[in-house]
Amino acid sequence: MTDILILLAAAFGAGVLNTIAGGGTFLTFPALVFTGVPPVAANATSAVAVFPGYLGGALGFRAELASIDRPRLLRLGLISLAGGVTGAGLLLISSNKAFSVVVPFLLLAATIVFLFGDRIRAWAATHARSVTPEGAFGLFVVSLYGGYFNGGLGIVLLALFAMWGMTDLHQMNGLKNGLSFAISAISVAVFALAGLVAWPQALMMMAAATAGGYAGAPLARALPKSTVRLLIALIGFGMSAVFFWRLVSGG
Repeated sequence: MTDILILLAAAFGAGVLNTIAGGGTFLTFPALVFTGVPPVAANATSAVAVFPGYLGGALGFRAELASIDRPRLLRLGLISLAGGVTGAGLLLISSNKAFSVVVPFLLLAATIVFLFGDRIRAWAATHARSVTPEGAFGLFVVSLYGGYFNGGLGIVLLALFAMWGMTDLHQMNGLKNGLSFAISAISVAVFALAGLVAWPQALMMMAAATAGGYAGAPLARALPKSTVRLLIALIGFGMSAVFFWRLVSGG
């Protein structure tokens, strides 16, 4: 029962965080590992758990998404699917031991990116002219990362959008959730076909993440950014420290 409560709470919180700014993987992945799921399967199961939350978040920003041309959305969606399936394929060939070595660094990098997200977006916006508008390569690389690990995906997508010259944060959040859903959906399909998903844990976490994702849209408009950033940074650095300790101690 304790494990179930931990997983449900982590999934709901992840859905909220992913809708607001990203960072949900900082909750779901560690929760699964701490309740006994092997690292590679935990990463796959975490992706399954949070991806409905992206749909909930996209629905919460449906007005902003509707303002984007459909041909443009289709193009960006197809690129995201291609990157997501490539990243998921890379995870399939990773062993638990190898992935355990990489995870602390991924968590730490994602946390740093998130913590300095506003500065990264500001820098990206000032260098927008040096980037091909909506270039396929940048989105493909970001989507590949999302298919492989997903942590911090939201903030990286927001920075990429800023480099494209986008300025409406609500529209950017809607697009972020829509593309994150596409990346996660294709990854989930790959993981499911490969038999990596711990389905009992995944199904109950999916329901909690969906509720959290929809709840996150109004919170994104209401909560101070500094409060959200501090909370997620503390979670990210804390989880990074725990996984570095596990790596060094062999736990």
